[in-house]
Amino acid sequence: MEIKNTSYRFELSETLKLALPIIVAQIGNVLMGATNSYMIAEIDTSSLAAGGVANSIYIVFIVLGIGILSTVAPMVATAAGANNKERVGILFRTSIEVAFLTTLVLTAGMFIVAENFHYFKQTPEITSIAKVYLEILSLSSFPYLMFIAAKQFADGLSHTKPSVYITIIGVSVNVLFNWLLIWGNLGFPAWGIVGSGIATFIARLVMAGLMFGYIHTNKNISMYLPDFSQNFKTSGYIKKIYKIGIPAGMQLFFEIGAFTACALIVGQIGTKQAAAHQIAMTFAAISTMISTGISYAGAIRVAQFLGKEQFDKIRKAGIAAMLLTCIVMSICGIFFIIFRTNLAEVFGKNDQELITIAGSVMLIAGLFQLSDGLQVTSLGILRGVHDVNIPTVITLISYWVIGLPIGYVLGITMDLGVDGVWIGLLVGLSASALMLIVRFFAITKDVNFQKLFNNSHAGS
Repeated sequence: MEIKNTSYRFELSETLKLALPIIVAQIGNVLMGATNSYMIAEIDTSSLAAGGVANSIYIVFIVLGIGILSTVAPMVATAAGANNKERVGILFRTSIEVAFLTTLVLTAGMFIVAENFHYFKQTPEITSIAKVYLEILSLSSFPYLMFIAAKQFADGLSHTKPSVYITIIGVSVNVLFNWLLIWGNLGFPAWGIVGSGIATFIARLVMAGLMFGYIHTNKNISMYLPDFSQNFKTSGYIKKIYKIGIPAGMQLFFEIGAFTACALIVGQIGTKQAAAHQIAMTFAAISTMISTGISYAGAIRVAQFLGKEQFDKIRKAGIAAMLLTCIVMSICGIFFIIFRTNLAEVFGKNDQELITIAGSVMLIAGLFQLSDGLQVTSLGILRGVHDVNIPTVITLISYWVIGLPIGYVLGITMDLGVDGVWIGLLVGLSASALMLIVRFFAITKDVNFQKLFNNSHAGS
């Protein structure tokens, strides 16, 4: 359908409509980890800290897969905008193949890390628990990336609502099996943190099955599906997804990797500091999913205009996404700052020392909400116009050259503890946001969008 109204108000409205279901689905996925943390915290503080470290390492790997598959929605949106039904269908099949190949590599990598967990120099108690939990989580990567591949395909066709309901079902299944398998309710075995990992695997398997079921039964989507009996040549599309997706995955890897490195640094300070870090990370991850949803929506909007060859509207769509992010993440930041102690008490379990440490970290988390949101959204809209290489370098510099070293110096050398480490994150995220925003305005001013359009069809 042709978009006639090009005002920022209209663009904000359209981006929000597209983003809201994605945001809810993204928050739902994070809530799965949050409910795991909450229920694991009932076991003991060591299990909470170990689960946090293991989950941080798991996320470092899985975001590579998510980043690679995040290119599917913009590519589908561009193909649909150009009314190329055949290319849309082939992209669905290709995304499944890419998800499978990526899972094999990531799962192998996680098992290798788990078997060498002692190199992270955590406490013996954290090491023994985290190793087993990481191995179980790694097995859930296959159904999870299959779900992401199918979700990206549906999102690219602007069918963003079904994943919301499916995610809610997944979170509910996860809570149920956590309750059954952590404490052995209703005659089930009491497996503790191991049971939590198994619950996550079951929930993700259900989510993948429901997402594929929706795609095959909805006529507005199934009309794009290819005949799987035909021998389509997908190698060119696989290469293209990896060409754009690997840098996109590395962007997430550098950011999440920095947070994980911070978790390992904090783990050397003490168990309660590690638990406080995990508490703050849980809430920060939830708010980040809001900006991630806006980022995906912005990428889809930008890609749709690219496919329609409406090059003058690309910049407007990107600006609208950033404005929406500023509004929402400012609210999140204020909420974190005002209610930091209350939020810490959710996981603190009446441990006053832990609540005090976590509350202090939550204050810093509140301060970097705007920077974090803007850098996530900027990465998304740049990915929508297939600009991934320079942004990848920007994320590397921001987190690993600026943020992490500052955090280490402040936290360890200057003995500011976990607060110093998080101040480093604040500086790194702010640097990333600034450079990426400058990059977007530079590229939308100077680049030849007709060339971008031609490049988006390369290998079709």
